[in-house]
Amino acid sequence: MNSTVVRTLLVRGMLAGLVAGIPALIFAYLVGEGPVDAAIAFESAQYHHEAGGEELVTRGVQSTAGLATGVLVYGVAVGGIAALAFCFALGRIGRFGARATAALTALAAFGAGYLVPMLKYPANPPAVGNPDTLDQRTALFFLMIALSGLLAIAAVLLGRRLAPRLGNWNASVAAGGAFVAAMTVAMVFLPSGENVPKGFPATDLWEFRLAAIGVQAVLWTAFGVLFGYAAERVLEPKPAGRQVSEVGA
Repeated sequence: MNSTVVRTLLVRGMLAGLVAGIPALIFAYLVGEGPVDAAIAFESAQYHHEAGGEELVTRGVQSTAGLATGVLVYGVAVGGIAALAFCFALGRIGRFGARATAALTALAAFGAGYLVPMLKYPANPPAVGNPDTLDQRTALFFLMIALSGLLAIAAVLLGRRLAPRLGNWNASVAAGGAFVAAMTVAMVFLPSGENVPKGFPATDLWEFRLAAIGVQAVLWTAFGVLFGYAAERVLEPKPAGRQVSEVGA
């Protein structure tokens, strides 16, 4: 794949991430903002924050323009990264076309890049947790993302190496088992990041974490569909004669 095609796919991946961020933003606003408001109310009641302090960014701005900026910028960034991963994966993970490879790339990004790390370090509402441990918890979460991504790549390579001897199905099962075993060891030995204050409503916490997973699921589902279509148009264009015949029909 030459540099021009890679650059084209990178741009389309970023655009697909931007567009995919729109339904994710709607989901985050409708489903996620309620638990966030509940967490802020709990923090205010717990620590008796004074109302007289000047608020640099109002809650209304945070839940609208701030949320939109964060989700859409995130969509553009991860869309570009996923597009580069797609370029690497195309033709290396099996005889899949552009759409199937895009779907598998999105699924791997959601699973290895978010869902697996969240099993160890689940998301907390912004107002929950000790601010003094924020840097440590952030570093541990990104460490889990890096480990999950690297081990997922290693599992794919292991599966390809085992496939000639075991067959595709058995090799995939063996590689998946190795990934699960390695991630289990990592989760056991890495420190816990749980920092939820005592008395915080379990329902609000559970709803927030489900909403966080839902935002990612919506984003990556939309990205897989959009980028798959865009990549197919670049890599598998219809022959000119076929297009003319379709117009004539």
